Amino acid sequence: MKNIGNVMQGLKPTLLMVAVQIVFAGVNVLYKLAVNDGMNLRVVIAYRFIFATAFIAPLALILERKNRSKMTWMVLFQSFLCGLFGGALSQNFYLESLALTSVTFASAMSNLTPAITFIMAACFGLESLNLNTVAGKAKIVGTIIGIGGAMVLTLVKGMEIKIGSFHHVHLLHHQNGAHPHGTSTGKNLLGALCALAGSISYALWLIIQKKMTQSYQNHYTSTALMSFWASVLSIVFALCIERDLSQWRLGWNIRLLTVVYAGTLVSGLVVVVMSWCVQMRGPLFVSIFSPLVLVILAFVCSPLLNENLYLGSIIGAVLIVCGLYAVIWGKSKEMKMTPLVSSNESDAVEIVLRCKGSQSEEKSNNNGIV
Repeated sequence: MKNIGNVMQGLKPTLLMVAVQIVFAGVNVLYKLAVNDGMNLRVVIAYRFIFATAFIAPLALILERKNRSKMTWMVLFQSFLCGLFGGALSQNFYLESLALTSVTFASAMSNLTPAITFIMAACFGLESLNLNTVAGKAKIVGTIIGIGGAMVLTLVKGMEIKIGSFHHVHLLHHQNGAHPHGTSTGKNLLGALCALAGSISYALWLIIQKKMTQSYQNHYTSTALMSFWASVLSIVFALCIERDLSQWRLGWNIRLLTVVYAGTLVSGLVVVVMSWCVQMRGPLFVSIFSPLVLVILAFVCSPLLNENLYLGSIIGAVLIVCGLYAVIWGKSKEMKMTPLVSSNESDAVEIVLRCKGSQSEEKSNNNGIV
C-alpha cells in the first residue's frame, strides 16, 4: 500500500496538469460561444481577472492566514510581472492573433510555448540540458516530438475519420458577433507576431513564477496578487479599446457563464495548481502539456462543435502523447537522482553525529574512571 501511495504521489503533478488542460479546453469552447453572442473578448479577459480576484482573494485570506510568508517589495514586483506577462499580455496577444488570422493558425503558433520555455529555462538555469544523460536527451527529444505533433495536428488534414454517429449540437450557427477579418499577408504576419509575443509572455510568466515560488510559497496569495494586477491592466486596456458600455453588461446568459468559468476555474484554481506544479517540477513540465488542449478539442469537443476529424489529427495526437511521455520520463529520472544525493548526504551527517556522540561518551566514561 505504501508503494501505491508513493506512485500516486509521483503521478499527482501529471494528473493535475491533464485536468488543467481539460479546463483550458472548456474555456476555449466558451470563448467561441461568447464571441458568437457578440461579446468583445477584451472585455471577457477583464471580467475574467475581476472574477478571479474576487474568488481567490478570500480563499487566500482564509487558507493561508496562519502560514503566510512575509510580503516583500520583490515578491510584490514579481506578482505584478506575473499579472502583466501571464495575465494581460499573454491573453490579449493570443486573442488578437485569433482575430487577425484563424483559430488553427493561432493554435499552431501557441504550440511554440514549450520550446520557448525550454530555451528560457535553460538560459536562466532552471532546466539543465544534460546532453550526456539519457534523461536530458529524453526531455529535448520529447519537447521536439510534442511540438511536431501539435503542428501536424493543426496543419495536416489527410483523409476524414468518421467516429461513430454523433448528434451534433450546432452551438455556433450564428456568427453575427464575429468580426470579419481579411486574410491578407500583412494581417497574417501581424497575427503571427502577436501569437509569438503571446507565447513569449506565457513562457516569461512560467519563469517568473518559478523564481517567485522559491521565496514565496503561498500559492493562493500569489495567485490573488497576480489576478489583481492582471485585472487592473486588462480593465485599462479594454476601456481604451472598447468604448461601448453595452459590452460590459452581463445577464443570465453565455457571457456570464464564460467570465465566471474563466475567472474562478481558469484564472483562479488552475493558476494555483500550475504554480504548485511549477514549484514541484519546473516550468518546462507545465508548458509541455499545452498541446493537449488541441487533442481534447479535436476528439472530445468535435461532436459538440460539429468539427471534422482527420487522419492528421490522429497522427498528431499520437506524437503529442509520445512527446509528453518522453519529457515526463526524463523529469522523473532527474527527480529520482536528486533524492538519492540528499539521502546519502543525510546518512553521512547521521554517521558523523553518531561518531561524535560515541566519542563524547567515551570521554565522559574515561573522566568518570579517573
